[in-house]
Amino acid sequence: MDSKQLQCYQAAIVSSYYPNTSFPNKNTMRDENQKSHRTDILASLHSGKCLIVNSRRRNGLLVFKRYYAEFAGPGAIVGGNYDRDCQSVIPIGNLSLLDPDSYEDCQKAYLIRRQWVRLIKQITENSVPVQRVQKILEQFEQYFPSEVVAALPDDAFAMLVGVLPQTVATVRRLGGDLDDYFDYE
Repeated sequence: MDSKQLQCYQAAIVSSYYPNTSFPNKNTMRDENQKSHRTDILASLHSGKCLIVNSRRRNGLLVFKRYYAEFAGPGAIVGGNYDRDCQSVIPIGNLSLLDPDSYEDCQKAYLIRRQWVRLIKQITENSVPVQRVQKILEQFEQYFPSEVVAALPDDAFAMLVGVLPQTVATVRRLGGDLDDYFDYE
């Protein structure tokens, strides 16, 4: 089975078992300017250009790879060889990407990107999917306005912490009432 057939097979498996699953590489932004901006960012990442998320703003970039997503927050680098395989992006907040001024800036930005990856890794180490979703939502809600977090698709959070989008939707819908529905022991 070649890679194209494998990809179609995997999509068919996911869609037959989980018919409500959508993929974040589909357009999730309604505004044409946002779609164009997202396309420009994706083209820059595919070209291998290195950019740094502005550390002076509450902004970030969700970078979707084939099977998972990463969050690049303020100060983190995006692009280069590291993100050439990205399939989609979602800017968060009023995204500002800057060209690095020097090699040292790039090195510092790579270290910051690694810190963001480690934060998400700590969240995913929890074996209870519902708790992973609760924690990632809490982290994003502490940093971004609630309307920004609410506008992000369930699929994005699902791919960040390795759960089904339906789990994210359930956690969002039930909020603080989850303890009544789930036994964590």
